[in-house]
Amino acid sequence: MQKKADIGVIGLAVMGENLILNMESNGFAVACFNRTVDRMNQFVSGRAAGKNIIGCRTLDELVAALERPRKVMMMVRAGSAVDALIEALLPLLEPGDIIIDGGNSHYPDTIRRVQYVESRGLLYIGTGISGGEEGALTGPSIMPGGSPAAWPAVKPIFQKIAARTSGGEICCDWVGEGGAGHFVKMVHNGIEYGDMQLIAEAYHMMKLGLRLSNEEMHLIFANWSSGPLDSYLIEITSEILAYREDGEFLLDRILDAAGQKGTGKWTVAAALDLGQPLTLIAEAVYARCLSALKDERKTASRVYNTPPAMVTGHTTESVQQLESALYASKIVSYAQGYQLMRAMAEEQKWNLNYGGIALMWRGGCIIRSAFLGKIKEAYDRDPALANLLLDPFFRDAVMKALPGWRRVVAGGAMTGIPLPAMSSALAWFDGYRSENLPANLIQAQRDYFGAHTYERTDRPRGEFFHTNWTGRGGTTAAGTYGA
Repeated sequence: MQKKADIGVIGLAVMGENLILNMESNGFAVACFNRTVDRMNQFVSGRAAGKNIIGCRTLDELVAALERPRKVMMMVRAGSAVDALIEALLPLLEPGDIIIDGGNSHYPDTIRRVQYVESRGLLYIGTGISGGEEGALTGPSIMPGGSPAAWPAVKPIFQKIAARTSGGEICCDWVGEGGAGHFVKMVHNGIEYGDMQLIAEAYHMMKLGLRLSNEEMHLIFANWSSGPLDSYLIEITSEILAYREDGEFLLDRILDAAGQKGTGKWTVAAALDLGQPLTLIAEAVYARCLSALKDERKTASRVYNTPPAMVTGHTTESVQQLESALYASKIVSYAQGYQLMRAMAEEQKWNLNYGGIALMWRGGCIIRSAFLGKIKEAYDRDPALANLLLDPFFRDAVMKALPGWRRVVAGGAMTGIPLPAMSSALAWFDGYRSENLPANLIQAQRDYFGAHTYERTDRPRGEFFHTNWTGRGGTTAAGTYGA
């Protein structure tokens, strides 16, 4: 009799196939199913040939092939397909079995699904997985959340296949209940949007402002890979800049219209709902939206025929300033992302381990970098740290980078080279470090036209006042509440 499988995986796209091969190479027997049976047959007779992988033609076969408690992992497109698959699985499973969603599902959907599946006597995990095709095969970052009772059964598999840091630390641990895993993955993706936009802005400034060649930029990014900016995205940017096709740089042939699949927008929407100023990531999302308006931008470039000016000054100094601006802006991006996670954890009553999250992102995932080790150290020093900018290491790093950061943002404004993420990061930093902001005027305006009341600096917080500014209004004020 054939030994039963340790886990079943549904969905044989790139991520599904590579995760299965990863699991099998780490000693686990895996059953697989795909809605299109031909795809399953091709996989089993191709990449999976001779391996401890069981191909199943139906969901019934898949479930029958699994050891109890059955663990079924869905690697399908987020949305209605996940709900449909859950409904198809529920009659085939029994209490204590575990359904796992390894796709990029929206965290509110995962919260709902955890409650629904648990009400049927089963357990549910919604897990973020980052690392792309290569990471899925060789070791991704894995961020599981959902039913806590499911974690002991899944932990041996997930932690065995996950990436490890250079120090051997596992880039996978339990995140929290409900939709915590998918929420943390969503914030990861939002930070990824920010990192990519910041790097693109540095490239744009080098190319147009400093008039550097692709080869020169390749060497600069390669040099940055061995410094404070050391990261996967900096590393691949260096390689992209040097890549040639038919003797020409491929990057110069790629249309400047960036796509997106929605996780960045979800991150910004969550920040708006929670009243968190996620300005850098929002600008990164909007920058992709603006890039998509290629035809309109072509027309506008002819209407406003003012090519970007060249940055004046010594190139080496300008590159150093650009490195400072990129590093400081990156700190702001993570500070905002962590602030969002803290706000959601308070609302959902999640007990998130912020240092542990940084550790999970240290290896395997797209935003992996040496920088994340500093974040873990910050939360090791102070688990209740309100914001990364209040940590001594990041305070010193930002202050050191600040002069170059300001010069780069000013240079972008003066030369006409757009730096939306870097400039919004600087504006957020200046706002965050300001004891007094002009919001007193905004509140006075709100009270003037809508009797929305205000607090006073000479009275305790929580007391609200209304002024009859024109003498024509009354004493009645609007209710006090926040959106």
